[in-house]
Amino acid sequence: MGLLSLFQDNPAIFFVVVVVLFLSLALHEWGHAISALWMGDRTAQMQGRVTLNPLKHLDILGAAMLLLVGFGWAKPVPVYPPNFRNYRVGLFVVSIAGIVINLILAVAFGLLLRYLYLQDPRGVVEAINSGSLDAAGFWAVVAFYVATVNLALAFFNLLPIPPLDGSKILQAFLPLSWHPYIWRLEANPTYAVVALLLFFTVLREPVQQFLGLVRGQFFNILGLS
Repeated sequence: MGLLSLFQDNPAIFFVVVVVLFLSLALHEWGHAISALWMGDRTAQMQGRVTLNPLKHLDILGAAMLLLVGFGWAKPVPVYPPNFRNYRVGLFVVSIAGIVINLILAVAFGLLLRYLYLQDPRGVVEAINSGSLDAAGFWAVVAFYVATVNLALAFFNLLPIPPLDGSKILQAFLPLSWHPYIWRLEANPTYAVVALLLFFTVLREPVQQFLGLVRGQFFNILGLS
């Protein structure tokens, strides 16, 4: 189920979630871009991707998929791994950078939500369940969705399914002789379409269940479940 169903139920919360989602995607891609620059590759910088402007990272098809089916993507940051000062280290750092940023955001806003919950447990629960955006409930709703969205983005991208970040992280540990074939495979648009179709037809349900389990454990650790 996509975000459009949320718009029908609660337009105010829909807009909060959309803003949170696209800002989180922008921060994720910025993490890839800035870490690539640190590792010695200026490709993203030359294409104007070392920026927090969400429009620079927007992918129209990925955004449409987010609204329609609940899963989507931002525009991938261009990198040229041979430019890295250390190829394996650079590949690993750049691949995991976006995930690390999403996890930092999830934890930071999860802790904010816990703080608000300790001040007013009933008010926070009611705000999240009802979608209240009054002065008392606004920050609780924002913190809940920032934490939830970024947690989902982090663990979804950890899946070792090309072209997700998890596949690049795994690639950093694979024999170098395999890398040219992997890069060529991922650059093939036909492969990308097949991978997306596979995910949305076969893997979508188990991935949703996995992300639900992760979210439940996360909020349980924070004492919010």
